[in-house]
Amino acid sequence: MSRCRLFLSLAAALAACPGAVRATPITDAASATTGSAAADATLGTVTVLGTRPTSLPTQIPTTMEGILGEDVERKINATDAEDALKYFPSLLVRKRYIGDYDHAVLATRASGTGNSARSLVYADGILLSNLLGNGASFTPRWGLVSPEEIERVDVLYGPFSAAYAGNSVGAVVDYVTRMPDRFEAHAKAGYSVERFKLYRTSDSYPAKTASVSIGDRWGDFSAWLSLHRLDSDGHPIGFANVLTSSGSAGAGTPVDGAVPGNNPRQQPWLLLGATSRTQTVQDYAKLKLAYDFTDDLRLSYVFARWKNEVQRDSQTYLHDAAGLPVYSGNVQIDGRSYAVPATAISLQRAELEHRIHGLSLKRSTGGLWDYAISASRYDYVTDRIRSPLGARPQADAGGAGRIADSGGTGWNTAAVAVTWRPTPAHVLELGLQDDRYTLKTTVYNTGDWIHGRGESRFSAFAGETELRSLYVQDTWRGSTRWTSTLGLRSEQWTARNGLLANANTLLGLPGRRDRALSPKAALAFALTPDWTVRGSLGRALRFPTVSELYQGSIATNVIVNNDPSLKPERSLTSELSVLHTTVRGNWRATVFHERTRDALYSQTKVTLTPNITSIQNVDAIRTLGVEWAGNWFDVGLDGLEINASLTFADSVLRENAGFPASVGKWQPRVPRWRANLLATYPWGTKWSLTAGARYSGKQFNTLDNSDVHSDAYTGTSPFLVVDLRAKYTYDAHWSAALGVDNLGNRTYWNFHPYNQRTWSAELRWDF
Repeated sequence: MSRCRLFLSLAAALAACPGAVRATPITDAASATTGSAAADATLGTVTVLGTRPTSLPTQIPTTMEGILGEDVERKINATDAEDALKYFPSLLVRKRYIGDYDHAVLATRASGTGNSARSLVYADGILLSNLLGNGASFTPRWGLVSPEEIERVDVLYGPFSAAYAGNSVGAVVDYVTRMPDRFEAHAKAGYSVERFKLYRTSDSYPAKTASVSIGDRWGDFSAWLSLHRLDSDGHPIGFANVLTSSGSAGAGTPVDGAVPGNNPRQQPWLLLGATSRTQTVQDYAKLKLAYDFTDDLRLSYVFARWKNEVQRDSQTYLHDAAGLPVYSGNVQIDGRSYAVPATAISLQRAELEHRIHGLSLKRSTGGLWDYAISASRYDYVTDRIRSPLGARPQADAGGAGRIADSGGTGWNTAAVAVTWRPTPAHVLELGLQDDRYTLKTTVYNTGDWIHGRGESRFSAFAGETELRSLYVQDTWRGSTRWTSTLGLRSEQWTARNGLLANANTLLGLPGRRDRALSPKAALAFALTPDWTVRGSLGRALRFPTVSELYQGSIATNVIVNNDPSLKPERSLTSELSVLHTTVRGNWRATVFHERTRDALYSQTKVTLTPNITSIQNVDAIRTLGVEWAGNWFDVGLDGLEINASLTFADSVLRENAGFPASVGKWQPRVPRWRANLLATYPWGTKWSLTAGARYSGKQFNTLDNSDVHSDAYTGTSPFLVVDLRAKYTYDAHWSAALGVDNLGNRTYWNFHPYNQRTWSAELRWDF
């Protein structure tokens, strides 16, 4: 039986079952601080408001954090969906400019911004994480959620739920979006501008956003339509460069304008030009439909389309004696000759259209038993990147080039989950899942890089992975004082249909199959009504992604930098928390530990001659840290709200036979210290004033920590930035906001430069 027929059969069978009375809505645990709701929050269980429940398992007594959509609107300068996570404890999204769609990786307690496959991001239970690869170019598809449609964001820290694959080792994020219970309509317009000055680049980079949404409910049927457009000019994120030591006594065109400096390894270099000044126009549309068979049985469908037109321009710093720009060729700088490749300071265009479909049937009674059946499809309908060859052309000039086409890439998910409650204190969850990932990329030669079609193959790679899972999870509340959860996840992972090709050769790669068991456990004990202790332990296996297995290159009909026998990452993660709750807020202190074997990283294997640079297994990484987070209100001033967090993480490579120089060094992009502070004060009845601060300490970008000069292109620097936001509510329909991010205009780096001081203004209408 096909997966589609199986899904429909199960849906029909379960829909025929009688439902019970709809559970009474209870205040969200993120804002509950008194009464029984506060006791539940202390023990770690979460109760949810309304008909849009989180997809996260709310019964596990482990660390969860959340923010309501109204607080995102009131407190945060949110131009993209990932901005909702800006002040979460221990989280960082590597957003380089407004609308950053291909490098905005989520970092967590023990995972840096180069490890995109070590976290999971969902929207209403639909997978947005791009698990086709692990790295900067495999980011969650943030663009398929607009900030205006967010009802709530929930985060589960660590791999402590058996309902999620080993990619949850860092965190699981679920965006819960709006669904109406009456007629409502919203419209919002926003404008942002960044004044960016770095090296010889000095310019303003604006971004414009507009969104409209409308929804209503007619008896048992409800619908929501949202449209969103982002038109953003991003600052340059790359800089062409040459090492000063590479210069020679040869001939070349005398030029000036190069910027001298030191690279992160403290080697003298010359910056020749700014690249990847990104202009992106993103159009997003989402339709959500729901039908309530009974008060507690809902069938939902979601369709979303994200279209992106991208142009990446460049600026040369080099000029000849006549003042004309020089982009490539042999040049002379201070009497020394340097070769500047034709592609060093060049252009790029991209055309992307991605679509998602999601279907779910959920029975949510809170009674004896409930169930959820879901299926989703994420499809790269169009995904083409166009680049010229030869000397840099004018922006509208054609010529020879290459087209990287990833059309047909995507992933499918299907899941069935059943929840049984034999007693009010006992919850048993059982689930089946099937996730499939397909990656297809062919690079073509073309005679017209702007408008032409692919003419001949330059290279290609493809492959598929599948993860079939069965899990069981048992939560027991022995009394009002303690709750425990035991879980077990069984997985079968398959990789197949791998291929790698150049212009003349196409090679198939061997298939793989592996199995794993991942046990989980969590326990919470209330020492007093105000003090609780919680502990969690979980094993997670993160299997290699398609690109980690099957990317590489061919030399003399042999694949030279690819290892299709990579081992899965194996992590054992634990945490111990103490929580204190008062009538004015709460705080939490958590000690966490993670031991990862066979971590997947790109590195140069120096033990082989010649050296090989590829995705390899790093033998062991150990992370030990402490996280503190608190939330308070009416602190000193009536209405003042404060959210704060501080994280210390000692993340060190313990074993690495392939690259011994990295042993004892810090894990890349995991800083020792992180901190966030967000304070909001209502000024009168119409104004809300917010100040935020974000801090990240010293870190490195390389496994051997040789990048000691962090404040440079390709460096990873510490930073402290301050953000401000003022929101004015005129009446029940109209509101406006003015904000600034990076008030102090700090220049800071995560390989690429982040935004400098950025002003934003918004106007919103609600009905």
